[in-house]
Amino acid sequence: MGQTLKCISPIDGSVFAERDVLSPEAAFDAAARARAAQAAWAARPLAERIRLVMAGVAAVGAMNDEIVPELAHMMGRPVRFGGEFGGFNERASHMAEIADEALADIKVSEDATFKRYIKHIPHGVVLVVAPWNYPYMTAINTVAPALIAGNTVVLKHATQTLLVGERMAAAFHSAGVPADVFQNMFLDHDTTSALIAKKAFNFVNFTGSVGGGKAMERAAAGTFTGVGTELGGKDPGYVMEDADLDAAVDTLIDGAMFNSGQCCCGIERIYVHESQYDAFLEKAVAIVKGYTLGNPMEQDTTIGPMANVRFAQEVRDQIAEAVEAGAIAHIETMAADDGGAYLTPQILTNVTHDMRVMQDESFGPVVGIMKVSSDEEAIALMNDSQFGLTASLWTQDVDRAVRIGDQIETGTVFMNRADYLDPGLCWTGCKDTGRGGGLSVIGFHNLTRPKSYHLKKVTS
Repeated sequence: MGQTLKCISPIDGSVFAERDVLSPEAAFDAAARARAAQAAWAARPLAERIRLVMAGVAAVGAMNDEIVPELAHMMGRPVRFGGEFGGFNERASHMAEIADEALADIKVSEDATFKRYIKHIPHGVVLVVAPWNYPYMTAINTVAPALIAGNTVVLKHATQTLLVGERMAAAFHSAGVPADVFQNMFLDHDTTSALIAKKAFNFVNFTGSVGGGKAMERAAAGTFTGVGTELGGKDPGYVMEDADLDAAVDTLIDGAMFNSGQCCCGIERIYVHESQYDAFLEKAVAIVKGYTLGNPMEQDTTIGPMANVRFAQEVRDQIAEAVEAGAIAHIETMAADDGGAYLTPQILTNVTHDMRVMQDESFGPVVGIMKVSSDEEAIALMNDSQFGLTASLWTQDVDRAVRIGDQIETGTVFMNRADYLDPGLCWTGCKDTGRGGGLSVIGFHNLTRPKSYHLKKVTS
């Protein structure tokens, strides 16, 4: 009897969708079809690949009225926020726009005797393992540039957002992308690992937990298959004495709480200069007290349930441990908090780095706020983390932000903004956040391999 994947809706705990996983034999056959289709896909003109990919993106957009409530059912994001198509389209469009330049040959030299250049060659078959928190945007980060670069793609999506990969594949196929060029597969962990171990893929891109990233690397060990990982974060914000306080509070608290805090680059800890601390805290608490926790299908709801009761319990445990150790919780339990997936968003003060809530990834609607007296203190605290995805600096002094940014162990430095993925910049991290980089020119380079040409001309 094969395994069945079940998406449990956080709205009411019911089974929203279920799909049977592929048998190992069927999975290997599908991967083989992807490999067989790759050469012909790569041989198509770049402009044609771009056109087909962008037609697939548009076809996803045409489904948005169905996708928005579907996402609310699967992972709890309120329908009032309208889904992910804006970012989905922005990222794919940018990669399409820069493809000609990013994938162009690197010309080294040419004279009467030699011609030397470097080509960007697609890896072959790319496996994309995508997460549930922003299921369309995280998937397109790799799917679009991988296809544009001439790879074929196998997408394995998270069980919590079981229908996303199916929808994307259907949309791209309807736009003319061949079925074997972009495949959605329902796979269990053992079959996924076996495929990687047997070199069914030439590159693996994984977004998810540290444990999941380690499993991918273990499966690929000894195969020389490239593995790119983005494994979450514990992203800090630092509010300096010259910051625009209102803008800092609005942006950082939204960055901590939007999507019920379930953002890879969400703000999970905030350090505020002592001169701004009291005012920052007062404004932050007022914002969060104004949220409406409830059913994500209702337009008045501003914060929905977490995607899974298990995820909410981890956040509850972190909060309870912190309070027991002396932290102060500023938000009273909201009426809709059911002790399950519906979780009251929380602001904690009197926190220390000895508490899990300031060290472990929370991935939920909680943020700890600490008072600091100097840049040096803030830098030391920001770097006191196993993760390094983004950091958000709030000041009017660009040079100061650069000096501080140069000392922070992170993948992206923001100034006066947070929680945004700019497709023109490389999305990357360090430490336990993982390695590799997506989007931008570097994203294309990571989805291809360099091939050098050293051509000696025959001269008389």
